[in-house]
Amino acid sequence: MLNVHNLNYSSSRTLLFQRFSVIFMDVLFVYAVRECCKCIDGKKVGKELTEKPKFILSVLLLWNFGLLIVDHIHFQYNGFLFGLMLLSIARLFQRQGLPILSRLVLNSWGQAILPRRLTKVLGLQKRHMEGAFLFAVLLHFKHIYLYVAPAYGVYLLRSYCFTANKPDGSIRWKSFSFVRVISLGLVVFLVSALSLGPFLALNQLPQVFSRLFPFKRGLCHAYWAPNFWALYNALDKVLSVIGLKLKFLDPNNIPKASMTSGLVQQFQHTVLPSVTPLATLICTLIAILPSIFCLWFKPQGPRGFLRCLTLCALSSFMFGWHVHEKAILLAILPMSLLSVGKAGDASIFLILTTTGHYSLFPLLFTAPELPIKILLMLLFTIYSISSLKTLFRKEKPLFNWMETFYLLGLGPLEVCCEFVFPFTSWKVKYPFIPLLLTSVYCAVGITYAWFKLYVSVLIDSAIGKTKKQ
Repeated sequence: MLNVHNLNYSSSRTLLFQRFSVIFMDVLFVYAVRECCKCIDGKKVGKELTEKPKFILSVLLLWNFGLLIVDHIHFQYNGFLFGLMLLSIARLFQRQGLPILSRLVLNSWGQAILPRRLTKVLGLQKRHMEGAFLFAVLLHFKHIYLYVAPAYGVYLLRSYCFTANKPDGSIRWKSFSFVRVISLGLVVFLVSALSLGPFLALNQLPQVFSRLFPFKRGLCHAYWAPNFWALYNALDKVLSVIGLKLKFLDPNNIPKASMTSGLVQQFQHTVLPSVTPLATLICTLIAILPSIFCLWFKPQGPRGFLRCLTLCALSSFMFGWHVHEKAILLAILPMSLLSVGKAGDASIFLILTTTGHYSLFPLLFTAPELPIKILLMLLFTIYSISSLKTLFRKEKPLFNWMETFYLLGLGPLEVCCEFVFPFTSWKVKYPFIPLLLTSVYCAVGITYAWFKLYVSVLIDSAIGKTKKQ
């Protein structure tokens, strides 16, 4: 059916086309960053340009270390896709019309408190349809964005299809608009028809879905993404070693250590129960549900949507099936928008970003790339910490002693993995140890950031409910 020729083909013209096409597509990402910066509250305005939240956010997004090495070195066109996502988020924040007037007529849930006719006279039309259209297009470019689809679906239903709230913030059920539901459904249907129509006509949809959801590839990638399953795998390895030492396990009945072999395939755990795709789906849904409930029952406007989106991305990263380490960017970039708003979010962002970016180091594994990735990450991390500390200098420190100790531990970890381990006798017998240590250490930090963000969202929702009462 398909004969592939010219494998490993390379030419200077091909390289130029690929590289310049990636650079050109970044124009959309730059525009999306500009639109996101317009959504930032300007209350914390410093005297210097470099101290302003909009400037800090633009640097955090445009010079994001993880996106730089992934999009321009490892795996291309992510900037274009993240540009679509950020632009979609920006549209859900924005209204057409004068921004000063829009602040006057919006309540804390991001909905109009003036009569509908008056908001139309003022030109304050919502841009939910634009945001929905952009996300639908994004989803058909790359299905990984299904991770954040629940946040979009619930937010659009809650804030767009229901046109009004009660004074306490609960839903006014009579305000449900069938016209808006139909219009949203039509947008999704038309985009889906345009994208999947040709495959449906050729009866190839089953083949498409089999490629989109490759469950036979195993729970984890060759290099474990730093999530819950990395900790689970590591615990299973530790228990199996202890079991063999204490002779609780029969060496002949232990499966081969395929999960550390570097092969992309299914494997069985030794001591702990083996994990199935259904189990990861259930864990992911359970992890997402609290944030979805908060978005529905205790809405906090577009900012609440953004926090829910970040939690959906992080929860899917934590518990998803065959997650790639690059997927952490799906949480880091939206979290950048939150980081310039509150000191608590800035603290979570710095822990998540520093740990998540370091977990991408194995993607660049050649010797010439070593000083480049270390220097670039140091520059971005130092700027992120210093700029956000300056922005929130009147508040408590962004890190406690435990968080500081953990982040500083990344330095010795890098020294051990890159400069010590290659000269030990373990290099031949246990070549997977540097990747295992990196994955497990980073999994601890990302799990901590995920838990801390969840606690923050739940506490803020509870405080908001108390104030309304």
